[in-house]
Amino acid sequence: MGRYTGPSCRLCRRAGEKLFLKGDRCFTPRCAVERRHAPPGDQSNRRRRPTDYAVHLREKQKARQMYGIMEGQFRRYMAAAYDNPGITGLHLLRTLERRLDNVVYLLGFADSRKQARQMVNHGHFHVNGTKTDIPSYLVRVGDAISWKESLKQTDFFKERTDGIPKRPIPTWLSLNQDNMTGQVVTMPADEDLQQSINSRLIVEFYSR
Repeated sequence: MGRYTGPSCRLCRRAGEKLFLKGDRCFTPRCAVERRHAPPGDQSNRRRRPTDYAVHLREKQKARQMYGIMEGQFRRYMAAAYDNPGITGLHLLRTLERRLDNVVYLLGFADSRKQARQMVNHGHFHVNGTKTDIPSYLVRVGDAISWKESLKQTDFFKERTDGIPKRPIPTWLSLNQDNMTGQVVTMPADEDLQQSINSRLIVEFYSR
């Protein structure tokens, strides 16, 4: 199965909450979750109470859709999380947070993770001075994320960096606004992980 190419807002309505897939639009009254509270599809024969399997599945799908990850890659992340000592769910979320496309989004260089993934694919960023066009690249402590030098004179760069930081920068990252370079200061702490995702439900889904 290929990557989902349908309406992003439909995924938010299915999850029943904002997944912040449309950038600034998610913070306006135009957000589909605020305009249409019901999930997509026919409502006439819908069960009133979802099964336990449905609850676990929706949480897993929500995490996948929020970070834009295919099922096969998500399973590999889960397998790696099982191999690490400690709390499996926290290892999973920490891995998702360390993806390069997510770091570009957190630094404010992109309005959404989907846009960040496209920008990384197009080779707009370097990691430690080396061109890196793999969105799933996992950053490490000390890594420096910088723009491609030839882009800094373009209108695109000025548009993307105007007004940064637009959102609060997580404590595990730092941003140098003079040269628009980000750096990984430390590994994401528990409080830095995505709080809207219940990792326990995801672990239970794959432990069936």
